[in-house]
Amino acid sequence: MGNRFSNVALAATVLVIGFGVTANAAEFVVDQQDKQFSETELAVKVGDTVKFHNNDSVSHNLFSLSDTKTFDLGTFPNGETREVTFEAAGTVDVECAIHPTMKLTVIVGE
Repeated sequence: MGNRFSNVALAATVLVIGFGVTANAAEFVVDQQDKQFSETELAVKVGDTVKFHNNDSVSHNLFSLSDTKTFDLGTFPNGETREVTFEAAGTVDVECAIHPTMKLTVIVGE
């Protein structure tokens, strides 16, 4: 019986630690307006999420081909938001497939 209790206690501890990591994650918002990002460089930590909100009168298609984080958010119009969570440390270059002058560097730290 003592062994079953210790297994339950261990599982509860792991569960609490898992929630603690998620609870410390932050959210950032990067706006898109006038065919540019509101930031050119953004520092975040592993586990953080960046929400890309389109405040522009045109659609955008954000993507990254970076080794740290590869993604394609697809085309989204004014008023919509897409988000990316960063799971690994490194540098992520974000661009718009429609507007090649739109560039953002996300630096993901530990």
